[in-house]
Parts: sequence; C-alpha cells; structure tokens
Amino acid sequence: MHDLASTRHLLIVEPCEECLQLIPGLHIAGWEVETCTLEQAVSRPCDVGLIRLLPEHFEHPDAVKNLISRSNTEWIAALTSEDLRRELVGDFVCEWFFDFHTLPFDVARVQVTLGRAYGMARLRAKGTEYGESAGQKLLGESRPMRELRRLLTKLAPTESPVLIRGEGGTGKKLIARTLHAQSQRREQPFVTVNCATTPEHLLQAELFGEVGKGGDGLRQRMPGRIEEADGGTLFLDEVGDLPLEVQANLLRFLQQRHVEVDGERVPVDVRVVATTHVDLEAAIRMKRFREDLYYRLNVLQVGTAPLRERHGDLALLANHFAQFYSRETGRRARNFSQDALVAMGKHDWPGNVRELENRVRRGLVLAEGRQIEAFDLGLLGEDAFSSSMATLEEYKSRAERQALCDVLTRHSDNLSVAAKVLGISRPTFYRLLHKHQIR
Repeated sequence: MHDLASTRHLLIVEPCEECLQLIPGLHIAGWEVETCTLEQAVSRPCDVGLIRLLPEHFEHPDAVKNLISRSNTEWIAALTSEDLRRELVGDFVCEWFFDFHTLPFDVARVQVTLGRAYGMARLRAKGTEYGESAGQKLLGESRPMRELRRLLTKLAPTESPVLIRGEGGTGKKLIARTLHAQSQRREQPFVTVNCATTPEHLLQAELFGEVGKGGDGLRQRMPGRIEEADGGTLFLDEVGDLPLEVQANLLRFLQQRHVEVDGERVPVDVRVVATTHVDLEAAIRMKRFREDLYYRLNVLQVGTAPLRERHGDLALLANHFAQFYSRETGRRARNFSQDALVAMGKHDWPGNVRELENRVRRGLVLAEGRQIEAFDLGLLGEDAFSSSMATLEEYKSRAERQALCDVLTRHSDNLSVAAKVLGISRPTFYRLLHKHQIR
C-alpha cells in the first residue's frame, strides 16, 4: 500500500469505458483518481489531468483551452486514431497537451506518461517554467527583450505595485519572479495566488484566511496568503478574473494595509505584483472590474511582447528548450534543420513561448534523424511554402508519413499494435514503411 505522502491525484475528464478500466491499476500504482465532466473540471484541483477528447471538443476547443490555461498542471489527451486524422488536430494537441494516447490504451505507456507528467507538474509548481532552468533569466536578445530587462532593473528596487500585461504564454509569471529576485525583498517570501484557477468560493479564504477546527477540535485560525507574504511579494496571477466581492476586500487591504484577526488589526507589509491577459479598461466599462482597484494595482506597468514580435529570439529559445528537454526525456540533444528554422520564422505563434516550448518537446520525441525537422514540430517546411498549393497526392503522402512517424515513436516495440492504432493490416504497415523509407 502507498502512504498518503506518495499519493498522486489524477483527474479524468469525460471518462469513457476504457478510461474507467485504467482506475484499478492506477490505484495500485499510488494514484488517487477522480472523474468529472468538462464543466466541473475547472474547480477540481489535481496533479495530472487526463481528458477524453470528444468530437465537440475539436469543433469548439475553447472550453478545453480554458480548462488547461486555468490549471497549473499537465494534461494528457485520450482520443481515437480516427480523431488524429481530423484537420488541425495535431496542432491542437501539440500546443495544449503534455502528451496524448490513442484508444485502446497501452496501459504500460499510460503509467510512464503519467509519471513524467507528474514530474513536470511538480517542476511547474515549484516555479520551474520556461527560462527559469537557466537561472531565472529572461532569454532573448531582441529589442523588446533588451528593453524589458532594462525596465525591470529600474522597477524591481521600488516598493510600488506592478501590473504585468500581455498575452498568455509570454512569460508574465517569470517577469514577476524576476522583479522579486531583483528587489530588496528577495530573501522574503514570494507567494502566489492564481486568481483564475482558484475556485471562486475559496478565493476569499485563500487570500485572507479562515477559521476552522484544529486536530483537537478547538477553534483555530488559518492564515491566508496575504499574511504568508508578509515582508515579501504577493503575486496575484490573472487578477482580472477576481470576483467583484473579493476585489472589494482586496482594495480595502491595499488601502489599510492590515487584515482582521479575531477582531484585531494585524499589519501586513507586502509588495503586490499582478498579471492580466484581460483588457482591464474594457472590464471596467462592463462593470466587471473596479476602477479604484485598477488604479491601486496599475502604479507601474510592464507589457510583454508576443513571440511573433520577437522572431530574432526564436532560434535561441528553441535551442534552450531542446537542451532542457533532452535532459528531461533522456534523449540526445538535437539541433534544428534550416527548414525547421524557416518554418518557425513563418509561424505566427498564437500560443507564444509556451507553444514553442511544447512544439520543441514534441519535436525531440518525433525526430528520427540527426536534426529536428519542420514536420517534427508540426509545422510546414519551406517546400510546402514554395508553391501556393500542392497536389492532393502530396498532401496525402505528407500526412501518411507523419502518421507513421507518430505511431512508431509510441509503439516502436510492437509493430502489430502500431498497425492496429492506424487501423491497417501489418503487411500494409510494412509496405508503407518501405514506401516512405522509414526504418
């Protein structure tokens, strides 16, 4: 039996029969498993998430994206081999998920993937996000990054609140940590409150504390995150998602600089750093965000540049991630082909640095040769851009080869299973391998 300390929490969203059949084995391996619907998942914390992707999720992916962006963990997709043939499914899964499995499950591989996802989630929880493995440095030599680093050296020593604005995946959390690390409070706590992922009914207690019963049944007060940050930095991640009632209480604290404990005022000294991807001015006009709180938070402002405006940093960042994840996965480090670098330069990067990180991690797994190619990253190479349209046979051939590479990465030790995943016979599978000169 596993003790409580070793229990890992898995949330299975929209569970299918195959998902439910995994649960007994997962319990034996030390996983505590819960199941729920997509709508319920936002308020259900977990160490790792597994979601059975349904047809409506591909047609309307925003609900899945919202769930993943609000959580601070890693997600694994479960889907059928037919789902993989849908248009743009590869991009969707690559950008938003740690890994994916096709049904029926390879149980042994599921166990391995869950373990790796758990390890990555623990690193994420400790703050090891992009760039932090390199000493919490903001990587890049583009003009926006040089100007950002210069600005942070000016803002960090001050005591004023800072509002960090920018698209998702642009490194807002890393900027907040950099401000703390370069401040006079660097030796004091850096306490994070995720306003987007913490359930609304728990936010008040999360920030300000609550009264409960101790182990002896006596009344006991549990301090909130504001008190835990005393002397240091209080980081409010995605502050635009705070409910109005909590906004009012936060404003009161920022004005009075104390919290109420058993009827007494307890002074708390914190510097507040907040992030938002929400247009707060628009939220104020729509009565969803308090204008007076906005002015309290927006004393100093930092903007993050999207990756599409930092193309000069692409190669540096991509190589950084390739080195980092080669150590994590145990695969040898690979560099990028010229075709891959060109393809990265032509991509718009809607998911910003987080998308680049995920594509590079995927490319390391899929790469067969000495270099990571454009199609390993799920991007179109120079050949695909050289003409406005390719023939239908060329499109089919590219998709065929990509499917073979994908399935071999996951089932190279069992070609019968690989063929079954693709829905073809073993002789046909061998014929296609020969046709595409694979293996």
